[in-house]
Amino acid sequence: MLRLFPEGFEERPLGDRLELAAYGDAALEERMRSALGPVEVAPVEPGWEHAWRDFHRPVRVGRLWIGPPWASPDPGSLPVVIDPGRAFGTGAHPTTRLGLELLVGAPRGSVLDLGCGSGVLSIAAVQLGLGPVTGLDSDPAAIEAARANAQANGVEAEFRVADVVRDPLPQADLALANIALEVVERLATRVDVRVLIASGYLARDRPAAPGWRHVERVELDGWAADRLESG
Repeated sequence: MLRLFPEGFEERPLGDRLELAAYGDAALEERMRSALGPVEVAPVEPGWEHAWRDFHRPVRVGRLWIGPPWASPDPGSLPVVIDPGRAFGTGAHPTTRLGLELLVGAPRGSVLDLGCGSGVLSIAAVQLGLGPVTGLDSDPAAIEAARANAQANGVEAEFRVADVVRDPLPQADLALANIALEVVERLATRVDVRVLIASGYLARDRPAAPGWRHVERVELDGWAADRLESG
């Protein structure tokens, strides 16, 4: 499905199965049949090209409001507007929300966002009054998206391409790592920070981080995030 519809497709629960649905013309229908076998075809209602927006709803994490450009931030909130079309993270996934939850109560200081993706955590950090903020990611497209999102939110943060497990890492007060467990464990041996907020792994897992003191854990929908302090 990713090869046939790289622009995206829907997942719908269907009893104990999962139905995959995509929009396309007769040519795409034939390609789908050739690749996957029998398919069910149904006409779509007018406005189908915007229907995907219904799946991107704003979320609140403390004072933070994270949502798409076509939604209106809650009054008095700190808005983080992310274009979901950029496909590097919108803030809705539990791992991102958990990282944001711990970030809301983090001490003020400089921030290093490791594997920054679309820049959700970096932008939120600026909105919360932390800084300066630096985001690193190995994917140039992610850095481009993060820069565009920062500009759209009117915040200043530095984003640059870097391999966070190999390249030198700048010193900071706080590091954010919403990334795979094994990468979090490698980063714990490399970062020069006082506080590490880690997420991106299941609640049954816990980072092995010698030299770090576990301070706080939050969980949501089977995922977890941890706040660690050095020393």
